[in-house]
Amino acid sequence: MPIAQMLLPEFDHEMANTRRLLEVVPAADRGWRPHPKSYTLGDLACHIATLPLWARITVERSELDPGSPANASIQRVHFTTVAELLEQFDRNLREARAALASASDAAMGENWTLKNGAATVFSMPRVAVMRGFVLNHMIHHRGQLTVYLRLRDVPLPSLYGPTADTR
Repeated sequence: MPIAQMLLPEFDHEMANTRRLLEVVPAADRGWRPHPKSYTLGDLACHIATLPLWARITVERSELDPGSPANASIQRVHFTTVAELLEQFDRNLREARAALASASDAAMGENWTLKNGAATVFSMPRVAVMRGFVLNHMIHHRGQLTVYLRLRDVPLPSLYGPTADTR
């Protein structure tokens, strides 16, 4: 079975979980943050909604320097409404899934590099980037978002099973 076909069920499951969580983000609390060093709730939600874009970039490019002026179009967006957040997530997800579904095993085995200016942050096979940098990164931030939502008393949807709010 091709690598992409092995990744797609997990990708689809995690993206569906992510969308369920983004659906309950309270727009009125977008500027709230649990600590001065933390993202605002709106910024965290936007970052999560943008992460599927990283899957597409991982498949389509061999490297990325997010701070480069040439990559300004992928910089963080600002929260406006939940509808726009979901629209952005859905668009990024469609593009990411299509790119992943078409990726060959040879391409998934090639190294992909994340840069910060002239410095290499990491370089590893695309398949490892997809799992570690895209999916696990999203799951990490999604976990943060569940804490933010709990602190704002927002009922949490089921992700891997029932929550205290869905029993």
